[in-house]
Amino acid sequence: MKGVTLLGATGSIGTSTLDVLSRHPDRYRVEALTAHRDVTGMLALCSRFRPRYAVMADAGAASELAGKLSVGDCPTEVLAGVDGLEQVATLDQVEIVVAAIVGAAGLLPTLAAARAGKRILLANKEALVMSGRLFIDEVVAGGAELLPVDSEHNAIFQCLPVDFRRGLDGTGVTHILLTASGGPFRETPLEKLARVTPDQACAHPNWEMGRKISVDSATMMNKGLEVIEACWLFGLSPEQIEVVIHPQSLVHSMVQYTDGSLLAELGRPDMRTAITHALAWPERIESGVAPLDTAALGQLDFSEPSLERFPCLDLAYRAAHAGGGAPTVLNAANEVAVAAFLAGTLPFPAIARVIEECLEGCPAGNPGDVEAILALDGEARQRAVEPCAGLAGDPG
Repeated sequence: MKGVTLLGATGSIGTSTLDVLSRHPDRYRVEALTAHRDVTGMLALCSRFRPRYAVMADAGAASELAGKLSVGDCPTEVLAGVDGLEQVATLDQVEIVVAAIVGAAGLLPTLAAARAGKRILLANKEALVMSGRLFIDEVVAGGAELLPVDSEHNAIFQCLPVDFRRGLDGTGVTHILLTASGGPFRETPLEKLARVTPDQACAHPNWEMGRKISVDSATMMNKGLEVIEACWLFGLSPEQIEVVIHPQSLVHSMVQYTDGSLLAELGRPDMRTAITHALAWPERIESGVAPLDTAALGQLDFSEPSLERFPCLDLAYRAAHAGGGAPTVLNAANEVAVAAFLAGTLPFPAIARVIEECLEGCPAGNPGDVEAILALDGEARQRAVEPCAGLAGDPG
């Protein structure tokens, strides 16, 4: 039995992870679950899985959850805030930490898991985007095991040589191809994008995801963040990473080799495949996902993304090339801009304009420690507020 802490239990990744864990009660034990402020969702999960700890990032939500649990026979102890998140990420009885908290909020507990030498199933791309070298150094120093759960990065992991962590030189790998569905606006006339609504942006054609990541998919910032993440996960330069539009979302990503071989990982658009692979690696166990019917696949399409349609992808490549604090600023500005769009105060095309303005003021140099990273993140969020207000209602 392996103990599991699930950071972000009530989101889409958390739901998929718990489905997989429930299929293998003889292999995995849920030790801790965390959420931001979804008390109702956590109450149901605690009643079902009976973890030793439940953590609510919001102190008020933690108090409410504790009160509700106290009237039943559930043995779960409730913790609160960042300290609680870090505590359950480092428990002695936990071997696996699933990092599925959306956004920058996942950075500190995921770093804590790295320092504690856990197997980290990384679904929170923002943590690695923000901290880059610092994160990888903590993984190495702590003896942690970092396995990607993003479907694209997990596909790359499966297609790379088993010894890729020693360096790709001499492996025959030339570059990787990250596939992207293109989201709900892949063919929407550009002049109509200024009038799209949050609900339309969140209506992903293939995947079931939370609202923030759904908007990132619509702008393709999600793919841009994945480019930066892939640089750190696989020791690649931005020039070695190509993004291709693949609307069917059946080919999850590909690796090109110097002999002409192109290895691809295919599967249904269901996150349980990648989660199960990372949980059991190097074993293979059942995930609940039905196999592909290859005879019924039909046509598989691939095309180059338009940077006019997806300027956020271009901004992410620029941040990857710039390095230093640019990825941190990119991520922070994007989170603020997406929140404004979801609140109905910022037009969809203005998301990219807010990010670009913030990147233009990005300070040179590389944040040297986690405190400096968090300070830069906070400064970037403050800088993003003004253009969000200035571009409110501006469709240009």
